[in-house]
Amino acid sequence: MPASPNHPTTFPGATLPFSAVVEAGDMSLALVLTTISPAIGGVLVRGEKGTAKSTIVRALAGVLPPIQVAADDAFNRHPSEVAGAEVEERAVRLVELPVGATEDRVLGSLHLERALSAGETHYEPGLLAKAHRGILYVDEVNLLHDHLVDLLLDASAMGRSTVERDGVSVSHAARFVLVGTMNPEEGELRPQLLDRFGLTVEVAAPRDPALRVEVVRRRMAFDADPVAFGASYAAQEAELTARILAAQSRVGQVVLGDDMLLRIAELCAAFDVDGMRADIVTARTAVAHAAWHGRDEVGLDDVRAAARLSLPHRRRRNPFDAPGLDEDLLDEVLGDDDPDPDPGGGPDGEAGAAPPEHATDPGDPGDSGGPGDPGNPGEAGEAGDRAVAAGTPYRARLFTVAGTGAGEAGRRSRALTDSGRRVGAAPGSRGAIHLLETVRAAAPHQRARGRTDGPLLFRGGDLRVATREGQESNLVLFCVDASGSMAARRRMEQVKTAILSLLLDAYQRRDKVGLVTFRGAGADLALPPTGSVDIAARRLDDLPAGGRTPLAEGLLEAGRVLGLERIRDPRRRPLLVVVTDGRATSGPDAVRRSQQAAGLLAAAHVSSLVIDCEAGAMRLGLAATLARHLQAEHVPVGQVSAADLTGAVTSATATRAATDGRVA
Repeated sequence: MPASPNHPTTFPGATLPFSAVVEAGDMSLALVLTTISPAIGGVLVRGEKGTAKSTIVRALAGVLPPIQVAADDAFNRHPSEVAGAEVEERAVRLVELPVGATEDRVLGSLHLERALSAGETHYEPGLLAKAHRGILYVDEVNLLHDHLVDLLLDASAMGRSTVERDGVSVSHAARFVLVGTMNPEEGELRPQLLDRFGLTVEVAAPRDPALRVEVVRRRMAFDADPVAFGASYAAQEAELTARILAAQSRVGQVVLGDDMLLRIAELCAAFDVDGMRADIVTARTAVAHAAWHGRDEVGLDDVRAAARLSLPHRRRRNPFDAPGLDEDLLDEVLGDDDPDPDPGGGPDGEAGAAPPEHATDPGDPGDSGGPGDPGNPGEAGEAGDRAVAAGTPYRARLFTVAGTGAGEAGRRSRALTDSGRRVGAAPGSRGAIHLLETVRAAAPHQRARGRTDGPLLFRGGDLRVATREGQESNLVLFCVDASGSMAARRRMEQVKTAILSLLLDAYQRRDKVGLVTFRGAGADLALPPTGSVDIAARRLDDLPAGGRTPLAEGLLEAGRVLGLERIRDPRRRPLLVVVTDGRATSGPDAVRRSQQAAGLLAAAHVSSLVIDCEAGAMRLGLAATLARHLQAEHVPVGQVSAADLTGAVTSATATRAATDGRVA
């Protein structure tokens, strides 16, 4: 079977033996190394759906050596840490953290029943306590609230969890292997959170027919007889367990010499990573790799393997940079020594090369292509369409959805969320308890409930939770005019730069984004709504311009997309960003149809923004007219930049001050 370290393959809906996943390569190696040395800081696995991410993580616990715990201990402590405790040996626990988990469930909280009925202050452990000395697995970690990711990474780095809330102060050990999986198409982690994961692995589906045949063969064998299938891998699983145990025992004695430390420092400097975390993680990973291979001293092979797992996600400078590692630079810094990795997949395989970065060649961007439309000489024909690359993005103005929503926490529009300032209380049982309002709700009923003395008598209906106002993320749907009237090179570059800047802003505010384009005779959904703004940026870079302007079709397609998203994700409010010069030249009665389409969006109460791209000395003001029909904010493309807006306000203020001075 040919080696394919970056192409593991999944068996949906089943937990298989760790060694049964076809060509697991990099992923299994990273998982094994972080279990040998949990101080590495966990693993982030990035890849499209169906690439064994969840399968292999859930199988990992099955090959880890069993541990001794104090019987009936909620914190999974070692028997030596609990006086008089009985010894219990059990398998390493895999704790899964659901995406919708609350902070109380992660950290633990006050035991409500005891607090309200008996007046006792009792701490109820959370998932971090259950995961101590085990594996904490977060599927779709990129969809987890940022503050929860912060909590997990802090606990993983410190090895402890401290809770100071609801009159409770508790600190307990929380040493676990943190594993996160994600599909980049659903959105990225913020760079500062990405850096906190020790290792990262990029996985993709295999294209080799032989590998796909083997996947089907194993899947059918598992479905036919899961017990027999597991038994056929029992020897391999036992061998892995023994090897992991030996490596865990050896890792503390592995020597990391000054020469290898210098190589690690040179690597991190050459790849221009921020801070010192990369050096520390690479060193710990190299030590674990040496222990895994039975060596007593770290060598170049170990440093090379560690760098391939610890550096790719730390060299990204912005969310639009593709992950990966420059193999030529890696070889140049480390020298020409051949690392001679173990052949084949599985945890014996060294970390393979990162997937290649794909650069888009925008071609030779001409100002226009083909014959112009007689009715609109500025429009280019279809035959000579060209794609123009965007310039360097800038800090964009903040555009928000009107009113107060109740969507997912983010950083754009006002909303009632799980975090933020407290603005009131409401009946319920989910969320932070508002103790004062709970007491107020129960107080009028004490006589009817028979209370004469002692603690207050509470009922379930008395419970009040705090309502908080913060900010939500939104769906930012771009509806972009790609017709010939936009095709001039300088103009399209300015337009794409503005959109790219707004995409960067959407990334920072945790929004979903989508892209509708219109040109020629119709409109196209170039990118269905997604959390991955880098995909939107790539689609934008490839966007050509030319042909007539079917403005009505673009607005109607945007309305269709928003209608579907309202069904799929009703809590997420949309912001429609129409990027156009306002022309409508495709089809009979194009202007009237575009106004009718705009009226439909306005009647649906869609918050909209029109980015006016009209250029030249003679301006018709068509985009401003469109904004009125949409009931949208009208912004010239040159005023998308926050700096430009600040400059305009400063200039106006200075002029007003000078005028006031003259009057005085």
